[in-house]
Amino acid sequence: MSRIYIEKILRARVYDVASESPLEPAVRLSARMGNRIMLKREDAQQVFSFKLRGAYNKIFSLPEEQRSVGVVAASAGNHAQGVALAGQRLGVHTTIVMPVTTPAIKVETVRRLGGKAVLHGDSYDDAFEHAMTLVKQRGLAFIHPFDDPDVIAGQGTVGMEILRQHADPIDAIFVPVGGGGLIAGVAAYVKHIRPETRIIGVEPQDAPTLERALAAGRRVVLPRVGLFADGVAVRQIGKETFRVARKTVDEVILVSTDEICAAIKDVFDDTRSVAEPAGALAIAGIKKYVAREGCKDQKLIGILSGANVNFDRLRHIAERAEVGEQREALFAVQIPEKPGSFLAFCRALGKRSITEFNYRYSDKQEAQVFCGVELRKGADEPEDLKRSLADTAFDIVVL
Repeated sequence: MSRIYIEKILRARVYDVASESPLEPAVRLSARMGNRIMLKREDAQQVFSFKLRGAYNKIFSLPEEQRSVGVVAASAGNHAQGVALAGQRLGVHTTIVMPVTTPAIKVETVRRLGGKAVLHGDSYDDAFEHAMTLVKQRGLAFIHPFDDPDVIAGQGTVGMEILRQHADPIDAIFVPVGGGGLIAGVAAYVKHIRPETRIIGVEPQDAPTLERALAAGRRVVLPRVGLFADGVAVRQIGKETFRVARKTVDEVILVSTDEICAAIKDVFDDTRSVAEPAGALAIAGIKKYVAREGCKDQKLIGILSGANVNFDRLRHIAERAEVGEQREALFAVQIPEKPGSFLAFCRALGKRSITEFNYRYSDKQEAQVFCGVELRKGADEPEDLKRSLADTAFDIVVL
């Protein structure tokens, strides 16, 4: 299997449109974590994502007669832009079916790149079904976002570049996982050339498609997935990507939304670039791995896979980053509406600095308080705070 993909990756035609992205040291994060951490900057591609690699390689591989008919894709994100740009460069007509909820900036980007954006349905599944209808009606070739050998090979060039750019031994490469195209391609190449290098997938806790599949030994369909890291919000790992990944991926690490936000801040601190939530997954995974293993002086590489983040999400990301770094705790409690209750609440907080406070009258019996406090004592402090509040018999709604 690996040899077949090695040949496909080496032959992949991606550099007509993609560039060899930089492999840069994360100086601040490395110093803080006590390991040599490097970032593979796929956010530096023309469409700010690795997705154009697989899209271009797939469209290029199509017979000329199929190219003349055109291609179709279903996507609300980076794959849509990759397909549109690939079609523009190859002179192939592209139709991108997108949910009607897709942000206007992404629709406009597809059109600017020469693609025909068709808005249909409220979800990816609706868009996918309509794309399949167009395949049948017009004979268009469907460009899958991940579950296709040519797409996997295109994404695998990221792994090829990493080994070319870093000739010394690498302890682990951390790869974000959605449908599995990137990790399948990277793992197939790296494990064939350097089998001692660990390949670690990173997924959101609320979208563990690969983690659940590996645990079950088969592909599973998640009943629902979180949408914060929308670039990896996939309910089922691909059939071909799972076939490859189950033989080449060493483990999968799950990270929370707050940990993703903290990783976005880490990326900004080192690069002055703003990663999208899915793009920062690998960095969040590195931090969790180092904390779990207690390792020092290892060479760890994270694939920074994209930077297509909506501007209006940045405030939320900045606020949650402090929680992800365990420098702030946000919680809501219900306190009795009687004299002395608020004083007892303040005493439970101790000498911690208050970062946010909101008091809301509920009824004659109780009031609702939303509060943020600064944390200074490490990972155990949130639980200490929770116990302090519980000792006062306050009803903790969120912590």
